[in-house]
Amino acid sequence: MTETPEHVLVLNIGSSSIKYELLDMTGRHRLATGLVERIGQEEGTLTHRPADAEPYVRHEPYPDHEAGMAAVVRAFAETGLALERLSLRAVGHRVVHGGARFRDPVLIDDEVLRTIEDLSVLAPLHNPGNLIGIRAALRIFPGIPQVAVFDTAFHQTLPPVAYTYAVPVEWAAEHGVRRYGFHGTSYAYVSRRAAELLGRDPSEVNLIVLHLGNGASAAAIEGGRSVDTSMGLTPLEGLVMGTRSGDVDPALPAHLARTAGLTLQQVDDALTRRSGLLALAGASDMRTVRAKAEAGDEGARLALGVYCYRIRKYVGAYYAVLGRVDAVVFTGGVGENDPYTRADSLSGLTRLGIAVDPERNFARSPAERFISPPDAEVAVIVVPTDEELEIAAQSLALVRAAG
Repeated sequence: MTETPEHVLVLNIGSSSIKYELLDMTGRHRLATGLVERIGQEEGTLTHRPADAEPYVRHEPYPDHEAGMAAVVRAFAETGLALERLSLRAVGHRVVHGGARFRDPVLIDDEVLRTIEDLSVLAPLHNPGNLIGIRAALRIFPGIPQVAVFDTAFHQTLPPVAYTYAVPVEWAAEHGVRRYGFHGTSYAYVSRRAAELLGRDPSEVNLIVLHLGNGASAAAIEGGRSVDTSMGLTPLEGLVMGTRSGDVDPALPAHLARTAGLTLQQVDDALTRRSGLLALAGASDMRTVRAKAEAGDEGARLALGVYCYRIRKYVGAYYAVLGRVDAVVFTGGVGENDPYTRADSLSGLTRLGIAVDPERNFARSPAERFISPPDAEVAVIVVPTDEELEIAAQSLALVRAAG
């Protein structure tokens, strides 16, 4: 007997883009993926990729997110998979910041929308765009359950000693100042898959997970629960990233205000958009940085050294937090595809039982795989992340539970 398909549309909506995937969750099949870019500009681009057909590409203006969403619906219809005929079970939305309010995915209603809007003060670059897209989707898909899945939710298990900053207590009470952490959807998926690869229940496994992409973070996961993570109140803290500085002295903005006459907004913009690999190497993409380093660029070589050194510091710190580590796990575009970063980030840690096998590490593969020696005390694993699948699974589970 053929199972009835359970279709879930996943939307990851930014300030000028719509990334989307359609999945049939009966077999966890990806039916189509796509991206609408440059919304609100003179000419945008829609690239729609059905699983069994050639890409469908359109270049045309999308004045707002509603126009972008309408174009997505047309792309599905024109490639033979009209959404209105699929009886979508849910639309799952990635929302960056849920503050301390959201520990789990939620069905979207007016109160949820108001709360996400209130939390925009904590994620001014992300939540407003998420909201615009959600409201457009609510108008285009009336009557279909829509679910918000929060990047911060997985880290709501952090203990007070990990999420509390040593600052005036009224800042936390009145302004929500604390560590929240991000990339939570990725950590939820990757930590569960790593435990399965180890042949153990997630509740039995301690992991250090390194999500390395243009945005990068680390997490200490104890028995399936996040107990520390490198990103904090915002996605700026922690590891060196493509354009973000990661950890710096908190006195830096005041110092630059005194010595360079910079405003807080100018420093914040520089630390967020003009720092990281871009500042040191002149490029934010790891592939470009590595190519420049191989060509002898000293700035690029320094950038790679700083990038991997910061990761190694966090691995050592999280080993101390956990006490026992079963595996170090790499994910994200850099973590999955750059063997040099993996090797350099873990070099010198053999006394902790952490080592990388060169042959395994440099073998090209898109699959989940072990890259540590077979007899390693601590496994080192590469697990390609699948945030869209995780959002779809969480959204469908919530809709089923709601009846």
